[in-house]
Amino acid sequence: MTRKWYHGIFLSIIFSLGLMGWGELVTPVQAGYEIKEMTPELKSALDGRKARHDELNELKHRGFIGENNRGYVEVLTNDESARGLADTENRDRKMIYQTIAKQHNLTDSLPTIEKVFAQEQFDRAQPGDKIQNENGEWITK
Repeated sequence: MTRKWYHGIFLSIIFSLGLMGWGELVTPVQAGYEIKEMTPELKSALDGRKARHDELNELKHRGFIGENNRGYVEVLTNDESARGLADTENRDRKMIYQTIAKQHNLTDSLPTIEKVFAQEQFDRAQPGDKIQNENGEWITK
């Protein structure tokens, strides 16, 4: 399976969720994975990400949180509120990634799905945001 194939699925899922009103979030549709069944758990995770979006972006802009190269947010300071927000965000992201893997019979491909989402987050990062490149180095976009 090539990266191009995963990006094609990612884009179709992003489009689908974009139509559902999930705006600027990097969604499974953007990652190219079609949601085959909108389960209550998946809807809850997507709604949670939408509700945290502005606060998470604020913490990113302040340099408290960055996007790592595995598709998750990482706390870069000792701020406890940032840690709590990151833990909740990462829990929802992991649930979304696992659901996508399960619905596409890609259970061995979770690391690939995470990398595709990480690349989308990297590409969407705003100037001044902290992001981790593929080599593991933290840079400011």
